[in-house]
Amino acid sequence: MADTNLDRLMESSMNNIRSVIDSNTVVGEPIYTPDGIMLIPLSRISVGFGGGAADFAVDKGYGGGSAYGVKVEPTGFLVVKDGNVRMMNVIPPANNTLDRIIDMTPGMMDKVNQMIEKITDKRNEE
Repeated sequence: MADTNLDRLMESSMNNIRSVIDSNTVVGEPIYTPDGIMLIPLSRISVGFGGGAADFAVDKGYGGGSAYGVKVEPTGFLVVKDGNVRMMNVIPPANNTLDRIIDMTPGMMDKVNQMIEKITDKRNEE
């Protein structure tokens, strides 16, 4: 396929979007507190993109344009302390059951791990 003005326009636009968004936008760099807690910022990203172009055969002209928008919304932090991980939301979670289950999962896993450790310790004492 021949390289057209539209191809170059779209490629340039996509390169600009790639330069704005990287994995550190979704999962940020860890933040360490003096008391040994690690905070990992989490964000939600929304991207919109559109473009169009036309080659005018009559006067051999070309016209085109593209636009994109990026929305980065902080959602919360993963809090890591003493080997336990929990989610701290900065925006209220949605009120549907699935979102509540997902939000509760890290805390439930910590409780299950604690129960397993207690059972293991009791068996080792016997």
